[in-house]
Amino acid sequence: MKKHDVLLADDHAIIRDGLRQILAETEDLQAAGEAANGLQVLERLAEREWDALVLDISMPGRSGIDLIRQLRAEGNDVPILVLSMHDEEQYALRALKAGASGYLNKEADTDILLDAIRKVIRGGIFVSPAVAELMARDLMRGGARLSHHDLSDREFQVFRKIAEGRGLTEIAEELSLSVKTVSTHKTRIMQKMALANTTELVRYAIQHKLIGDGG
Repeated sequence: MKKHDVLLADDHAIIRDGLRQILAETEDLQAAGEAANGLQVLERLAEREWDALVLDISMPGRSGIDLIRQLRAEGNDVPILVLSMHDEEQYALRALKAGASGYLNKEADTDILLDAIRKVIRGGIFVSPAVAELMARDLMRGGARLSHHDLSDREFQVFRKIAEGRGLTEIAEELSLSVKTVSTHKTRIMQKMALANTTELVRYAIQHKLIGDGG
């Protein structure tokens, strides 16, 4: 049986090692390549065709969602399964709307992970029951938007990190940005969300379950 080639993209080597071992124990899937950041993902995808990309949403440099949008804009239709420590409330809808084929939390069982990879390879969309509920709620709102939905993906990243108590310098280092850029993002966040101070930002994040369960 010919194995499907999967590209693993995660900035943690231990995660890539674990995923590689999981795929190695199957008859139909194999980890044929790895990437530790967005630039490497683009390089690997340019080298050859892949049957699927398993993508961490939080890597150094560009956000995973920005990367998905770029790939779709360029006409790359590789099936993308987002595998993230962030719970569904935080990023699932953003990832799927950007063009991902599925979203799965890293705490999911191995069998579910393998089923998800196989489903996106077949051209399907994988969503957990929790994500399906989020999608239904999104439709039922009839287009009504909460203020954090107006943030860009980078602004949302900065928003979460501020809510988690990180300082601007720490955020800049984690996202490979300048402190000035992070400060500009914070200013735009406060304006878009009509927040008066960081305390209000944290209160909003807690109220809407936008922090916790991952980093």
